[in-house]
Amino acid sequence: MQYNKKIMKHFTNPKFFGKINNPDVIGKAGNPRCGDLLTLYIKIDDKTKKIKDIKFETLGCASAIASSDMICQLAKGKTMERALKIGFQDISNELGTLPPLKIHCAQLVTEALKDAINNYPKKI
Repeated sequence: MQYNKKIMKHFTNPKFFGKINNPDVIGKAGNPRCGDLLTLYIKIDDKTKKIKDIKFETLGCASAIASSDMICQLAKGKTMERALKIGFQDISNELGTLPPLKIHCAQLVTEALKDAINNYPKKI
Protein backbone atom coordinates (compact mmCIF):
# COMPACT_ATOMS: atom_id res chain seq x y z
CA MET A 1 0.00 0.00 0.00
CA GLN A 2 1.28 3.43 -0.94
CA TYR A 3 1.11 6.14 1.74
CA ASN A 4 1.74 9.85 1.23
CA LYS A 5 4.50 11.76 3.03
CA LYS A 6 2.20 13.26 5.67
CA ILE A 7 0.82 9.85 6.70
CA MET A 8 4.37 8.46 6.84
CA LYS A 9 5.52 11.42 8.97
CA HIS A 10 2.75 10.86 11.54
CA PHE A 11 3.38 7.10 11.45
CA THR A 12 7.17 7.19 11.84
CA ASN A 13 7.37 10.18 14.20
CA PRO A 14 4.09 10.54 16.11
CA LYS A 15 4.11 13.54 18.47
CA PHE A 16 1.35 12.26 20.74
CA PHE A 17 2.34 8.62 21.20
CA GLY A 18 2.51 7.48 24.81
CA LYS A 19 0.55 7.23 28.00
CA ILE A 20 -0.52 9.96 30.45
CA ASN A 21 -0.12 9.13 34.12
CA ASN A 22 -3.40 9.67 35.97
CA PRO A 23 -5.49 10.75 32.98
CA ASP A 24 -8.85 12.37 33.66
CA VAL A 25 -10.45 10.04 31.16
CA ILE A 26 -9.60 7.15 28.83
CA GLY A 27 -11.26 6.32 25.53
CA LYS A 28 -10.97 3.02 23.70
CA ALA A 29 -11.93 1.67 20.31
CA GLY A 30 -11.05 -1.40 18.33
CA ASN A 31 -11.79 -3.17 15.12
CA PRO A 32 -11.59 -6.96 15.51
CA ARG A 33 -11.64 -7.52 11.73
CA CYS A 34 -8.44 -5.59 11.04
CA GLY A 35 -6.87 -5.93 14.49
CA ASP A 36 -6.48 -2.21 15.23
CA LEU A 37 -6.74 -1.33 18.93
CA LEU A 38 -6.59 2.23 20.24
CA THR A 39 -6.49 3.86 23.65
CA LEU A 40 -6.62 7.64 24.16
CA TYR A 41 -5.48 9.22 27.43
CA ILE A 42 -6.81 12.72 28.11
CA LYS A 43 -6.30 15.47 30.69
CA ILE A 44 -9.10 18.04 30.87
CA ASP A 45 -8.96 21.57 32.28
CA ASP A 46 -11.93 21.56 34.69
CA LYS A 47 -12.64 25.28 34.32
CA THR A 48 -12.50 25.62 30.54
CA LYS A 49 -13.38 22.01 29.67
CA LYS A 50 -10.52 22.11 27.17
CA ILE A 51 -8.32 19.15 26.38
CA LYS A 52 -5.00 20.20 27.88
CA ASP A 53 -3.10 16.99 27.12
CA ILE A 54 -3.84 13.95 24.99
CA LYS A 55 -1.81 10.88 24.08
CA PHE A 56 -2.45 7.56 22.42
CA GLU A 57 -1.35 3.97 22.34
CA THR A 58 -2.32 2.16 19.15
CA LEU A 59 -1.69 -1.33 17.94
CA GLY A 60 -2.28 -1.20 14.22
CA CYS A 61 -1.16 -0.26 10.75
CA ALA A 62 0.45 2.97 9.53
CA SER A 63 -2.98 4.52 8.86
CA ALA A 64 -4.21 3.68 12.37
CA ILE A 65 -1.14 5.22 14.01
CA ALA A 66 -1.16 8.30 11.76
CA SER A 67 -4.90 8.78 12.38
CA SER A 68 -4.35 8.45 16.14
CA ASP A 69 -1.64 11.09 16.07
CA MET A 70 -3.78 13.40 13.92
CA ILE A 71 -6.85 13.24 16.17
CA CYS A 72 -4.65 14.17 19.11
CA GLN A 73 -3.27 17.12 17.16
CA LEU A 74 -6.76 18.28 16.18
CA ALA A 75 -8.33 17.78 19.64
CA LYS A 76 -5.62 19.29 21.85
CA GLY A 77 -6.63 22.74 23.09
CA LYS A 78 -10.23 22.33 22.00
CA THR A 79 -13.22 22.21 24.32
CA MET A 80 -14.69 18.76 24.70
CA GLU A 81 -17.82 19.99 22.94
CA ARG A 82 -15.77 21.17 19.94
CA ALA A 83 -13.63 18.00 19.93
CA LEU A 84 -16.80 15.90 19.60
CA LYS A 85 -17.38 17.55 16.22
CA ILE A 86 -14.12 16.23 14.75
CA GLY A 87 -15.17 13.71 12.12
CA PHE A 88 -13.37 10.94 10.29
CA GLN A 89 -13.32 13.08 7.12
CA ASP A 90 -11.43 15.81 9.04
CA ILE A 91 -8.77 13.23 9.94
CA SER A 92 -8.53 11.92 6.39
CA ASN A 93 -8.37 15.43 4.91
CA GLU A 94 -5.64 16.54 7.34
CA LEU A 95 -3.57 13.48 6.47
CA GLY A 96 -3.91 14.20 2.77
CA THR A 97 -6.53 11.51 2.16
CA LEU A 98 -6.27 8.02 3.54
CA PRO A 99 -6.42 5.10 1.09
CA PRO A 100 -10.05 3.94 0.69
CA LEU A 101 -9.33 0.62 2.40
CA LYS A 102 -7.98 2.50 5.43
CA ILE A 103 -10.69 5.10 6.03
CA HIS A 104 -11.97 2.90 8.88
CA CYS A 105 -8.84 3.95 10.82
CA ALA A 106 -10.07 7.55 10.87
CA GLN A 107 -13.49 6.35 12.00
CA LEU A 108 -11.88 4.29 14.76
CA VAL A 109 -10.02 7.25 16.28
CA THR A 110 -13.12 9.43 16.30
CA GLU A 111 -14.95 6.61 18.13
CA ALA A 112 -12.19 6.50 20.76
CA LEU A 113 -12.39 10.27 21.29
CA LYS A 114 -16.18 10.13 21.65
CA ASP A 115 -15.82 7.22 24.07
CA ALA A 116 -13.42 9.24 26.21
CA ILE A 117 -15.54 12.39 26.25
CA ASN A 118 -18.70 10.41 26.99
CA ASN A 119 -16.89 8.71 29.89
CA TYR A 120 -15.75 12.01 31.40
CA PRO A 121 -17.28 12.04 34.90
CA LYS A 122 -18.02 15.75 34.94
CA LYS A 123 -20.63 16.94 32.49
CA ILE A 124 -19.52 18.99 29.50
